[in-house]
Amino acid sequence: MSSTKNIKLHIKKGDNVIVIAGADKGKQGRVLSVEKKSNRAFVEGVRIVSRHTKPNAKNPNGGIVKKEAPIHVSNLMLVDPKSGEPTRISRERKDGKVIRKSKKSGEVIK
Repeated sequence: MSSTKNIKLHIKKGDNVIVIAGADKGKQGRVLSVEKKSNRAFVEGVRIVSRHTKPNAKNPNGGIVKKEAPIHVSNLMLVDPKSGEPTRISRERKDGKVIRKSKKSGEVIK
């Protein structure tokens, strides 16, 4: 998908999500950032990789650093704020603003 259109994704930074596919299936975490161009997101505690780093000012000894790698948004689902289960979302316009609602409970997602 190389078009530069404004792509709408079902997740945003700060959302609580659950992984529905892949090696980390079942893990929950908070979205740290979203890359719209590649349809990927960084999720706290999910898809941890080992990064070998040279010594620098931030890390004077260097060594192996564990950090999150991006995961495709199709492998993520929002967590319903009421039940804690994975849910789809619906978008509604209210007073000129778009509101995201959980399909399972109808609860508004911030």
